[in-house]
This record gives sequence, C-alpha cells and structure tokens, in this order.
Amino acid sequence: MTKRIGKQTPTKSKILPFTETLAYEAIELYQESKREAYEWQKNLLNAILAFNDENLWVHMKFGFSVPRQNGKNEVVAMREFKGLKKGEKILHTAHRTTTSGTAFNRLLSIMEDSGLEEGEHYTKIKAIGRESIILIDGGKIDFRTRTSTGGLGESFDLLVIDEAQEYTDDQESALKYTIAASPNPQTVLIGTPPTPISSGTVFTRLRNSALEGALEDTGWAEWSVEEQSDVRDVDLWYQTNPSLGIRLTERTIRSEVGDDEIDFNVQRLGLWIKYNQKSVISPNEWEELKVDRLPKLQGKLFVGIKYGHDGTNVALSIAVKTKDGDIFVESIDCQSVRQGNVWIIAFLKQADVQEVIIDGASGQSILANEIKDAGLKKPLLPTVREIIVANSTFEQGLFQQNIKHKGQPSLSQVITNCDKRNIGTSGGFGYRSQIEENDISLMDSMILAHWSCHEAKPVKKQKISY
Repeated sequence: MTKRIGKQTPTKSKILPFTETLAYEAIELYQESKREAYEWQKNLLNAILAFNDENLWVHMKFGFSVPRQNGKNEVVAMREFKGLKKGEKILHTAHRTTTSGTAFNRLLSIMEDSGLEEGEHYTKIKAIGRESIILIDGGKIDFRTRTSTGGLGESFDLLVIDEAQEYTDDQESALKYTIAASPNPQTVLIGTPPTPISSGTVFTRLRNSALEGALEDTGWAEWSVEEQSDVRDVDLWYQTNPSLGIRLTERTIRSEVGDDEIDFNVQRLGLWIKYNQKSVISPNEWEELKVDRLPKLQGKLFVGIKYGHDGTNVALSIAVKTKDGDIFVESIDCQSVRQGNVWIIAFLKQADVQEVIIDGASGQSILANEIKDAGLKKPLLPTVREIIVANSTFEQGLFQQNIKHKGQPSLSQVITNCDKRNIGTSGGFGYRSQIEENDISLMDSMILAHWSCHEAKPVKKQKISY
C-alpha cells in the first residue's frame, strides 16, 4: 500500500513563467548535509531561484504561506545557503528574537553538517538578536529582529521576511530600500495566515495583489482552505499540509484539535480569514467619531450614490455640515439595481439637496437621465482623479476627527472591515471589503457625499437691487 503524503503542489499560486533556475544547485548543497529536500520544497525553490535571459531573478519578490511545522524555513535556509555561496549580502529578519536566533542556528547546522568548518570556511558572530555568518570566500548573512528603523543605511542583495504575518507597513518602509542598490535584488516573505490579533498588513496585501495578478515580478504560493472548514476532515489535513506523512503525522494533528476551531483553521489548514483582519479603519477609530445625539445641522444635504463594481447593488448616503464645523454622514439605503431608481428619485424630490454625485459605470448615466427627466438639478459624475481625492479627503477627515455619525450597524460593519485597493498608477487608493457579504458601495456612497460636502462653498443669497 502506498504511503499517503500531503499535497506537494500549492492549493493557490501565482508563478511567473521561467525556463532556468538555480534550485538544483541549492538542493545539492543542502543535501550534502545529509538532509533530504521534499518535493514541495523543491517546487518552491525552482520558482524562487528562477532567472531570466539577463541573469536576473524572475521573481524579485516571492511570498509563500505554509501551515506550521511543515518545514517552510528549510526552503529559506536552502535559498540562503545558495546565496552565501553566490556571494550575496543577505538580511534575515524576524518578528521575535528567538525566531531569528533559530534561523541562525538552523543555517549554521546545515553548513557544518555539509562539511564547512569555522575559521577555515566561515566566521560567525553569535550575539542575541544580531547574529551573522560570513563565508571566507563568499557572502554574508545578518539575522535581525525587525523594528521600524532596522536596516536603514545598510545594503543587501536578499531580504528575508520571516514571520511575515507580523510584518508592518512601518517595518516595510524601513527595510525595502535596503536592497535598492543591489544589481539583482530579491525579497522572500514566509509565514502563516494572520490571526485576528496579528499586527502585520503587508503579507495579506501582497497575497491579494499577487493572486489578482496586480504585481509585476512577484510570485506567491500557499497551502490553504477557502473557508472555515471541519477541523476533523483528514482529507483537508493532507490538502493543506505538504509534509503530512513525511515529518508530520495524523496523530500529531489530531492532538491539536481543540475548542478553538478558528485557530486550527488558520494555523493548520491555512485559512485566510476575511473579517477584522487589521481593517485599515479599526472599530475604535470609527467609534470615536460616533455621536449619541444628532448634532445641530446647517445647510442642505449632499448626496452620494454608488453603483457597485459588479452591477448588483446601488447605495445612497448623505452628508451635511454641522454648526460645529464637522460633517455628519449617514447611509440611507442599499438596494438591488433590479428595484430600479424610483426610490432614489423619490428621496431626491423630498429632500433639501444641494448637490448629488453619482459614481459607477453600470448605472450613473441612466440615473443622470432620470434625474434630468424628473426636473431635478444636474448631478456631478466624478472623474477617476476626483474619486481618488474623495477617498483621500475621507481619510484625512478620519485622522482629524471632523466626521460624525450615529453608529449605523450596516455602515460600521463595512467601514471596520475594509482594506485599501490601488487606483491608477500615482498612489491613489480606494477601499474594498474584507467580507464577501459586505457591499463596499455603501461606504463608497458615504465617501462621495462627504467629499461633496467638504468641497462645497456656502451658498450665497442673491441680492436684488431696484
């Protein structure tokens, strides 16, 4: 009977085409230490060490996620050993000092078991949190614990982000330029899916963008389930743990099953949760802007209307200035486009509206014509540039805390479970929902109304002279 082992190819991946790789050399070096590389590790190395006709890495950035204790760190150690032999300067960073120290000891053990001797082939520095290995006739690797300033002023060829689920934007800003001067730089990010308390956002953003094909020169691989699943489904264990049956056993995994099924799904089945996973707007940030009583309002309403990207729903929100100089926002409704625009026209007829702004190619021109036929004021149809400005203006309003709301559950649910998405090529951004069931058009319509209200000049009363 053939021994059952875990799935050796990723459940999801984005690997760029290549014809040549240094993986065979890296694997040969590793196996000189009397260790054996698994098939799935070889598959990852093939992609990570692939190079093009110009002898440049095919993947300047490569991220991969594998459930715990499968041996993902061995893949990185093979890449680093080959890098040292190749003469590269390498920086291996981790969230915890113990993790970076373990990575140092792992690589050192592989080198020593393959016949390299200290003094003759390499030198080392073993200071907690600042370990280093230097090959006499090769490269150098530093092991560091990440900070928001670590690595500044230093230059490397390979940047390894261990425990990438904890990799923050501040840390990325400090580290990404350390490889900018290299003629052939590469960044490798490894980790597990973030838990609800993980501090990092970079790993999730990289995953989403890579799988969507939105990043050039970037690869991704993962072993995961699509949704929260039965923790006792043995078939799923084999699907998401490539080393099950090799270095992991069913008995070991069975002993991990407990009351916290979400944690098991994340840590052992590789689930990428989609709710409250470090939303770019936290519940606390939004709660701080909540008012218990409706503030004193002044002026007319500004209406934002957004047709969803998939053409399913249309949302309407309003914004109005307060006497304290803030902007009060509220969502009116989000309905299926199949219901037509009658409810929108009815609202606009009975409300005291100064301006209407409509976005969404699937319905804005139709609604604009219906507004005209109803004898109402012509709406504004924003450009992409204006949409970018609207989102930036909303973000500034959050920071400056001059936005007020009454804590509508539907609007709060969308806003506190959202992520940023790129718009255009000049750093513009919009928002997207982290929960499939939430319709981001509700938030988008509110942002349009807020921007319209923010930009509006006071209406001057007309003076008539005789």
